[in-house]
Amino acid sequence: MIELGLPEGRAIGVCLECLKNSSKEWSTEELSSKLLALYANPHAFTEDMDFAAVANDLIAQDENEIALLDTALEYPIYGAEGIEEGALKQMNQAMRLPISRAGALMPDAHQGYGLPIGGVLATENAIIPYGVGVDIGCRMCMSVFELPVAMLETDLERFKILLNRSTKFGKATFKKPQDHEVLASSLFAEIPIVKQMHEKAIAQIGSSGGGNHFVEFGITEILEEDEKLGLKPGKYLGLLSHSGSRGFGATIAGHYTKLAMENCRLPHEVRHLAWLDLDSELGTEYWLAMNLAGEYASACHHQIHDKISRDLGLTPAARIENHHNFAWKEIGADGKEYIVHRKGATPASKDVLGIIPGSMTAPGFIVRGKGVKESINSAAHVAGRAMSRTRAKQTLDPKMVNNHLIEAGITLIGSGLDEAPMAYKNIHDVMERQKDLIEVLGSFHPKIVRMCGDNQFREVD
Repeated sequence: MIELGLPEGRAIGVCLECLKNSSKEWSTEELSSKLLALYANPHAFTEDMDFAAVANDLIAQDENEIALLDTALEYPIYGAEGIEEGALKQMNQAMRLPISRAGALMPDAHQGYGLPIGGVLATENAIIPYGVGVDIGCRMCMSVFELPVAMLETDLERFKILLNRSTKFGKATFKKPQDHEVLASSLFAEIPIVKQMHEKAIAQIGSSGGGNHFVEFGITEILEEDEKLGLKPGKYLGLLSHSGSRGFGATIAGHYTKLAMENCRLPHEVRHLAWLDLDSELGTEYWLAMNLAGEYASACHHQIHDKISRDLGLTPAARIENHHNFAWKEIGADGKEYIVHRKGATPASKDVLGIIPGSMTAPGFIVRGKGVKESINSAAHVAGRAMSRTRAKQTLDPKMVNNHLIEAGITLIGSGLDEAPMAYKNIHDVMERQKDLIEVLGSFHPKIVRMCGDNQFREVD
């Protein structure tokens, strides 16, 4: 049934039960034809001997289904020429939700689940768990140290050791995890799904996860002085990390997305955009859990940065942090409060600082928001993928990638081919397409990179 393109859901279970009780022997061709006709017009099958129960179930679902707007609301697209059709289609669908009020698509956008990565959506009194995303509160964090950048070459082995002993990736847990005040939140006792994750949250705090998450040393170059940043122009030794709320946030996302889909019936193609009303018990629960997951993600970064700072014997001269995969309550130009979902996009309100990384061989940028209302005060969060993980693994040659890293002077400690620099868009193109949204204050050039990788594409120690 799934291969026929029929929507997953309760009706499939009802159909299987009907088939089990049917006295007729069905050929694949007969059954396929019957099912396609049934789903196309269930009203014609309400008296059918075998499938009346399925027809009635489909009709009941249709009656409870929330209708989308006939036409998608208009929204700005930054760098449309570099955005794939799938991401545009997903954003158009999101802009047809009856709760949607405004949207924007960032130049790093690519297709995801629910909202596209790089999608920004403002809704009224409603929150979409999958509009926030699975890795709740994922973020960038940079510590800047007043150390000679030449140390990244002269003390290479020391810095590799610092990364190895201060971080963990994948599904790793700590035998003796550090404590943190976020773990003492009363929400761990008040919200059942949060309570279930307490022990895992304790065991994983201070770790980085997998996928595109990293911890890396590099050269931070400040081009323009900023009062908030507090650094003079020049080159500094930098530490940059990218990760989120680990299994804790993923469990929260999955739990409330399922509940939203059960309570908010949408057409099949947009079912992952199901929402929770913020004034409902479930909406309030998710909002509290989401914010806790964001605080937890921040705590993970701070533990990594604090460990390395202690080993270096230095206090960072500056620390910058910005996050995505989150929802904020913000006041619109009309004075009303909206829920702004930024899935793979970051806040860029006036004078807000952020970091937008490129790839392991391309620079990232320290930026200051301009507060452009049309973009819903947002900017890209990374360079954005140019090819899917599957395509990268199938098409990229490990030797070619390793040679590229050597030429770029990058020391890599583990990474899958799906994170190779070629899998990402050109960060300079992305930055050019959003120059009206942000100002560049400085850059970050990776030098020693640690990620979660396989044995086929990693540095041999």
